[in-house]
Amino acid sequence: MAAEPEAPGPARRTPPAQATRNETPANPLRTALGGPGARAVPPPSGRGLPTRTGDSSPEWLEPAMAANGIGSFDWDIRRDVLVGDQRACTILGLVGQPFDRTSASFLALLHPEDAPVVRRRVERAVAELGQCGAYYRTVFPDGELHAVRFRGRVLADAFGRPSRMVGFVWDATVELHKRERADEMAALREERSRFIKEAARALSEAVTVRDVARVFTELPLPGLGPDGLALASLEAGRIALLGSSGYRNALSDQFDRIPLAPTHPAAEAIRQRAPVFVSSREEYRERFPEAWDWAESSGRSSWAFLPLVASGRPTGVCVVSFDDTRELDADERTLLSTLGGLVAQSLARARLHDAEHELAAGLQRVMLPRTVPAVPGVSTAVRYLAAGSGLQIGGDWYDVVPLPGGHVGLVIGDVQGHDVHAAGIMGQLRIALRAYAAEGHPPAAVMARASRFLADLDTDHFATCTYAEVNVDYGVVYAVRAGHLDPVVRRADGTAHPVPVAGGLPLGVDPDEEYRVTRFSLDPGETVVLCTDGLVEARDMDLDTGFARLCATVSGRLPGIDESPREPLEELADRIASQAADTSEREDDIALLLLRWDGPAGGRAAQQLRRRIGQADLARIAELRGELRDALRRWGVPELIDTAELLSSELVTNAIRHTDRDAMFTARLYQEHGRARLRVEVEDESDLWPTRRTPGEQASSGRGLMLVEALADTWGVEPRGTGKRMWFELSS
Repeated sequence: MAAEPEAPGPARRTPPAQATRNETPANPLRTALGGPGARAVPPPSGRGLPTRTGDSSPEWLEPAMAANGIGSFDWDIRRDVLVGDQRACTILGLVGQPFDRTSASFLALLHPEDAPVVRRRVERAVAELGQCGAYYRTVFPDGELHAVRFRGRVLADAFGRPSRMVGFVWDATVELHKRERADEMAALREERSRFIKEAARALSEAVTVRDVARVFTELPLPGLGPDGLALASLEAGRIALLGSSGYRNALSDQFDRIPLAPTHPAAEAIRQRAPVFVSSREEYRERFPEAWDWAESSGRSSWAFLPLVASGRPTGVCVVSFDDTRELDADERTLLSTLGGLVAQSLARARLHDAEHELAAGLQRVMLPRTVPAVPGVSTAVRYLAAGSGLQIGGDWYDVVPLPGGHVGLVIGDVQGHDVHAAGIMGQLRIALRAYAAEGHPPAAVMARASRFLADLDTDHFATCTYAEVNVDYGVVYAVRAGHLDPVVRRADGTAHPVPVAGGLPLGVDPDEEYRVTRFSLDPGETVVLCTDGLVEARDMDLDTGFARLCATVSGRLPGIDESPREPLEELADRIASQAADTSEREDDIALLLLRWDGPAGGRAAQQLRRRIGQADLARIAELRGELRDALRRWGVPELIDTAELLSSELVTNAIRHTDRDAMFTARLYQEHGRARLRVEVEDESDLWPTRRTPGEQASSGRGLMLVEALADTWGVEPRGTGKRMWFELSS
C-alpha cells in the first residue's frame, strides 16, 4: 500500500511519531470496525473471504502451510477489508457462504463468549503496533462447533500508523475436544472425589449391618450408572444377602444363603483379595463357565465383584452390574475398589456393633425379669432404657415380687458401674433380694440381708436400692431406702410429689447397717413411681430440676397431656420414658417401675391380714399393731381394735420370745348371720406348748394367756406338722 503524501508546513518537519499522535484516530480499531470516522467501503461481490491479490509469503512456505492445513489472512485496517486464502476460508467454515469482508461480520461468526476476548487482543495489538493471538470457537452452518487459533502482526505505514494486520489461522477443533474432554474428566474426578467423601461420611454414620446395606444400595455412583447393586456377607462358606437394588425379589431370594462355589467370580475375588471385573457376557462364559447359569439368569452383561476385606479377613463381597457391555477404565476401577474398602470397614464395624448389642440385649434380658407377675388388686408397668453409648448394659434393675398373703414387693436398684461386671452383680443381687422378700421377711430385714449379701461378694461395688412392700388388702406401703431416690406418688386428685422415706447407706457399704421403714397409704387409683437416677439427673439437669420435671410429667401438668388420674398405666409409663434425655445424650441407664393400687373389688378391702415377724425384729410388732388397727377400721369393726391389738401383741411376743424362729401372723374377719367374727392366728415352729400359770405380784411376765383367756370369746392351741398355731376369736 502506498504511503499518504506529507502535509505542507514550516521548514522544520514534524517527526513521524508526532504526526502519528496528531493524525491517527484515538482508537484505530474502533474506526476500522465501523466506528465514527470510518470510511465506507462497499464490499466486493463473491462468496467467502476474497483471495489476496498479492502473495507476500515466500514460495517455499506455501507447501509447508498447505501440508499443515494453515491458512493466512490480511486485514486492511483503514479500509476494514478482511482477506484470506482458501484454506483460511475452509478453516472458518466460509466455503460457499456469503461474507461481506468486514471485521464486524467476522466477529459475528465467533462464539459469544470468545468474541470480546478476540476484540480486546486485536485492539491492544493495533494500539501498540504489536502481535496478538487468540483461541476462539466458531459455529459452522451445520451447527457443529469448531475451534480456531490465529496469530497476527500489525504493520505500520510510513508515518508509523497501523495499516495492516497479517497472520495465520489453523484448525484447533481437536484441541477443543481434548480440552472439553479434559474439562469433563476434571469435573467427573471432582464429582467422584466428592462422592467418596459423602460415601465415607454416610457409611461412617451407619451403625447396624442393615444401615450399611441401605447406604450401599442407595449410593449414586458418578459416571457409572450401575443397573444392579448387591451386598452380601460370607458366613460359613455361604453367601448371606444383606441388601440389593435393581434385582427382582425372587432372584435375590434365589441366591441368598447358598454355598459360594469356588469357581464363582465372587469366590475368586475373595480368594485373591482383589476385585474381579468382567466386561461382557462372552468374557464371563469363557472365564467362569461353571458359574454361567447364575450370570445368565441375572440378565446383566458386565460385572464388578469387589471383595470386602477388613483386617486381612474377608467378610463378604459387593456386586456392581450393568445391563450393557462395559469396559471399565482405570479411574472407574479405582473408584469401585475404594468404595469396596469403605464398605468393608463399615460392615466390619457394624457387625461388631450388632454382636455387642445382641450380647448386651441378651444379657439384660437374662438379668431382668422377663415378665412382671400379675397381682390381684394392683396394676404394674415397667420400662428399661439403655444408655445412649457404650455396651448398653449396666447395673439398673427392677423387680416385682409376690409376697405371702397376696401382697406385693417393689424393687428398684442401681449397682455402681456401667459394664458387664455391674450387670453380673446386679443379677446376683436381684435374685438374692427377691428370695429374701419371697420368704416373707419385713422390708428392713430384706434390705439388711441384701446389704450383707453384697458385702460378702467382695466385689468393691455398692448398690442403691428402694424396696417397698405394698399391702394389697388396704393400700398401705412400707418403704425402705438404701441410698436411692425417694418414690413419687400420684394422688387421686392428679397431683404428684416425692414421698420422703428414711434413708440408709447403699447396699454393700456396711454389712451391719440397720434400715428404717417409712409407712404411707394409698387411696384407690393412686400410683407409686420408682425410678433410677438416669431419669432425673444428667449433666445439664440437677436432681431438684429432674424431680420437678418428673412430678410434672406424672401429674399430667404438661401441655397437651390428659390430666385424668385414671390414665392407663402403660400410657403413663410411655410418657415418663419419652421425657427422658435423648438417647444420644443420656449417659446412664433408666429403670422405671409403676404400681397403681386399684383398690379392693366391690369397694371393700380384702378382710385378711397376713404378716411374717422376724425372730429378732421386735420393732415389727409395733408396725403390726398399726396395720391391724388400720385393717379393722377399714373392715368396719373399730370396736374390736383395742382388744385385738392387745391380744395379738401378746401372742406374737410370746411366739418370738420362746422360739428361735420367725412367727407368722394372720387375721381374718368373717361375716356370719349379720355379725362379724375376727379370728387371729400366730404360727411358729416350736414344739414347746404354752402353759397357763398365775404370776406373782412382782413377776414381769406370765400374764399373756390370762389376758387371752379373759378377753377373747374363745382361744386355743393347735398342732401343726412342725410347730403349733395359737389363736383367738372376737365377735362384734
